Amino acid sequence: MENCIIKNENLSFVYDDEGTSVSAVSAVIPPALDDVTVSIKKGEYIAVLGHNGSGKSTFAKLLNMILKPINGRVYIDGKDITCEEFTEDEMFEVRSKVGMVFQNPDNQLVATVVEEDVAFGPENLGLPRAEIRKRVDEALDVVGMAEYANHAPHKLSGGQKQRVAIAGIIAMKPKVIIFDESTAMLDPLGRREVLEIMEKLNREDNITVINITHYMEEAARADRVLIINDGKLLLDGSPREIFSKVDFLHSIGLESPQGTELLFELSSLGYDVPTDAISEDECYDALKTLLGKGGKLA
Repeated sequence: MENCIIKNENLSFVYDDEGTSVSAVSAVIPPALDDVTVSIKKGEYIAVLGHNGSGKSTFAKLLNMILKPINGRVYIDGKDITCEEFTEDEMFEVRSKVGMVFQNPDNQLVATVVEEDVAFGPENLGLPRAEIRKRVDEALDVVGMAEYANHAPHKLSGGQKQRVAIAGIIAMKPKVIIFDESTAMLDPLGRREVLEIMEKLNREDNITVINITHYMEEAARADRVLIINDGKLLLDGSPREIFSKVDFLHSIGLESPQGTELLFELSSLGYDVPTDAISEDECYDALKTLLGKGGKLA
């Protein structure tokens, strides 16, 4: 694929009964990820969906070798990071290109002062002090936390903590940021703030964003949606293509965005409404048109 930043070929991974990885495919234990092949272009905004235990987080952790696949290849920026000859220094360089923001920000915050926490990654890159200062200030500004630079992270709200965790990744200047259910523990305001940061990083800074989420409305805003179910990649397409398959999504325990679900139900009752609307505005317009017709059946 042209301008490919991440390419995976036939990725498979298996956990044992205690949740740790095994070195070979088992005939007894089903794989957490099973023969997944996918390519992601530079600057894409990808959403990854699937029910609990589907393999979404395993997929994310394979992208920068937090986990090592038992089969398959992972290429980052053209480099095969799964080859045996790949050195520790090369692995560190690759991991600095692929940042990861986890579900619980408390697991990612390491310092007692916000600016020191954001500086942790750049310091490990061995950057000059002046460059570290510049990156910390810029990252805190991007996430709207500059005024909290000297605060204690543990005194912040959940959304603020998550923004600090994101700033720590931004300060390392990665090419890819993976958000592994990073909005799951947040209230609606915190979720909206983090989502806006994701989109700003993608659209203004051309950072490739991979958002692993349970929220269909979040996924509907992406360029592309991947559906993983029981370790397999089932669907790969635009949000409109994916969410128009309402019956299929229901069959694997997923739903479309609420507006799409409503229009699907109305259509199944015989009302003349589009079934491929996914945004709130599109669904509003469809309902407004229907009501303007007096709510007539098709």
